[in-house]
Amino acid sequence: MSTTPTEVLAFPNIKAIISDNGTAEVTVAGNSRVVPAGETLQDLRDNALALVVAEAKTLQRPVRVRIEDPEGHGELIVHPDGKVESVSYEPRSTRRRTAAPASAPAAAAAEVTDTTPEPTPVAKPEPAQPTVERQSWPPIAAETALVEDFAPAAGAPEQPVEAEAPVTRRSLKETSFLVSAPVLEPATQGWRGTLTRLGFRMDPSAEELSEREDIRTVSQHWPGPRTIAVVNRKGGANKTPTVVMLSAILARYSGAATVAWDNNESQGTLGWRTEKGAHDRSVLDLIDSSTELLSPSTNAAEIAKFVHHQTADKFDVLRSDENEEGDHEVTAEEVDIAHQVLTRYYRLVIMDSGNTARAANWRRMIDHTNQLVVPVTAIEDRAEAARLTLQTLESRGGHDAELARNAVVIVSESTDAKRSMGGDALKRAKAEAQRIADGFEPFVRTVVRIPYDPALVNGPIRYEALQPATQRAWLAAAAAVAKGF
Repeated sequence: MSTTPTEVLAFPNIKAIISDNGTAEVTVAGNSRVVPAGETLQDLRDNALALVVAEAKTLQRPVRVRIEDPEGHGELIVHPDGKVESVSYEPRSTRRRTAAPASAPAAAAAEVTDTTPEPTPVAKPEPAQPTVERQSWPPIAAETALVEDFAPAAGAPEQPVEAEAPVTRRSLKETSFLVSAPVLEPATQGWRGTLTRLGFRMDPSAEELSEREDIRTVSQHWPGPRTIAVVNRKGGANKTPTVVMLSAILARYSGAATVAWDNNESQGTLGWRTEKGAHDRSVLDLIDSSTELLSPSTNAAEIAKFVHHQTADKFDVLRSDENEEGDHEVTAEEVDIAHQVLTRYYRLVIMDSGNTARAANWRRMIDHTNQLVVPVTAIEDRAEAARLTLQTLESRGGHDAELARNAVVIVSESTDAKRSMGGDALKRAKAEAQRIADGFEPFVRTVVRIPYDPALVNGPIRYEALQPATQRAWLAAAAAVAKGF
């Protein structure tokens, strides 16, 4: 199956250049690598491609490579398994042979005519198509340019010699001296990072490159606000920790104004797991002041009166109603009003939810959602509730079904097995998490596993309190979510 060129990253910048003097080099992000010598031009091509294939294996993905040799130039896509696809290739122009001079003896001309074999017609290459074809280097044999070099057959009318096309200069608009791909920074992690700090520049490992790519993904800014809904109709499925972690990572790396909104129909727990500000206001207070907050003359800082800022993780929290009497349930209209206010002041809105998919505020939340996230702990009833939640949305069709198909499922290891501290229990917990993850895999866009971490169990949740492996897993989860924007 061919690869769409736009799907292959142009990073790192790779070039393979073969000179007329029989030498070649491959440069990766500005670092030159000498190509082993060969007896023929094709040997040099094969040796250069071998170095590019090795780079693709290191990155564990296809790479782009710009090629240039005495016969032409273009661009290829090289896969880790050695497959090569051509994006473009342009042979160098070749000079046509001229007819024999008029003063040449007739007998010599006749002799040439008699001994010259009839040329076999060669089909000229079709114009470049937008689809990528699997080819070798070069994709088009440069020798096809010499098809018309043969002398005409005996008795055939002499064809006029075509004048060589004049050399035309390219427009300065067609080139640039700016380097399009960033320079690959040296390793900072593991033994490679240690050697780099000792003065030996080392390329980063595949794991470090993967982490850098996730950081790049969550650091983007998107045109217009984005709304994420975190849903599971079963309590204890890790909805609130998921909301906090996604908010913290996206706010920290992107710098975008981010708010976590507890859209429970009555009283939720997001406010219990996060920092409280210097006031007691909730979503109902924000709705009551919506006219003022939506006024063009209102200063952006006025939103701070209604949200609770997280000083370390750099996002805000809009709490649910904490009225002890519990006499108010948020309506669909109130969700519309609050969402209109929040998308004026924030680029990212991440919504916690209650356990009732039939509630008016739950259904209206889905109407505003751009990306659905379904958290689940590795316990069968939580997983079954997550499945039923996705099934409900899929059965509704339209926007709801599309959200279900493109959902990100986040599977967290069970806390119960960890508390037992037994080796067999830990193995069973991991196996159960993998079984549940595999079960969701065919039905959603992405499934991410999260290891157990005691910092997520009780009390206020802080990103810095997590273990490094847990932070890395949540970074991958946030990148998977951001790809849906």
